[in-house]
Amino acid sequence: MADPWWKAGPQDLHRLDDRISSLYAERCHIDRDDNAVVLVNKERTVRVPAAFLAVLLIGPGTRITHAAVALLADSGTAVCWVGQHGVRMYAAGIGPSRGAQLVLRQAWLVTRPKERLQIARRMYAKRFPGEDVSQSTMQQLRGREGARIRRLYAEHSQRTGVPWTRREYRAGDAFAAGDDINRVLSAANAALYGICHAVITGIGASPALGFVHTGSALSFVLDIADLYKAEHTVPAAFDLVSKGLTSERDARIAVRDAVTEHRLLPRIVTDIKELLVPDGDDTLIDRDLNGLWDEEIGSVPGGVNWGHDIFDDRNHLSVIGPEFAADAPQRHA
Repeated sequence: MADPWWKAGPQDLHRLDDRISSLYAERCHIDRDDNAVVLVNKERTVRVPAAFLAVLLIGPGTRITHAAVALLADSGTAVCWVGQHGVRMYAAGIGPSRGAQLVLRQAWLVTRPKERLQIARRMYAKRFPGEDVSQSTMQQLRGREGARIRRLYAEHSQRTGVPWTRREYRAGDAFAAGDDINRVLSAANAALYGICHAVITGIGASPALGFVHTGSALSFVLDIADLYKAEHTVPAAFDLVSKGLTSERDARIAVRDAVTEHRLLPRIVTDIKELLVPDGDDTLIDRDLNGLWDEEIGSVPGGVNWGHDIFDDRNHLSVIGPEFAADAPQRHA
């Protein structure tokens, strides 16, 4: 039996590359109004077309209706439930992918040690441009990566004047551990994880089947996010702390700015394709199945707004309700 007419298939979805990166909601009520999600708090009401979002991050104090979740699922928007300060992911919903070809390829690669090592080497090669890692063992690669990250922290500390001793992370409550720079790093990395998770599920890969990381439901998310931390979250965190901006909201905004400025969403898609797909076989990537005919070049991508970008002035969305009164009970959905 065919899907009902209101259930979106891949041909109906906006390209993941062209969506705005994320919408973070905290202390809000989320509902549906036609094809838009509506976020309501005591201060304002915001409506966002669901199909233009890559991921909706649902923070504490937020309620969401069944109708809103159904719309987001049909629109191919990944939904992630995150903890306080956005530094822990509790659950995630369906993304725009409707096929299993890429996850089958990923499972084949990750269960064969020789192929898995080759993919891991490719990941490290992206962090060491111009260096030959084709014969390195995983132990050697981890050692080189550790040395690179230590140098990176030291360089940014010297550049910004922000004191640095070591990376501190408390599992389950990362934002409560360490000094300002450690807390901002944790918040920035958490935002990056949400974006990478949305892309991975959006093109039909598994967030759990990692090649360097293992044993977590988000192992591949951690693998992919590690490709961009040195370029985006680490310098952003040091820059923020040097300016006295130390809240998790500051970190999220900085990451979303970087995502749009450097067009990170399509880059993540390209990197995953280079890692997992042999010989550029686009048939494994669950995207871009709909095209529009063009008399000069044959076809152009469908699901793209070929007019002016309606999100020109607000590519990064965050809707946060007012703070709770100190003596008021707090309910975290």
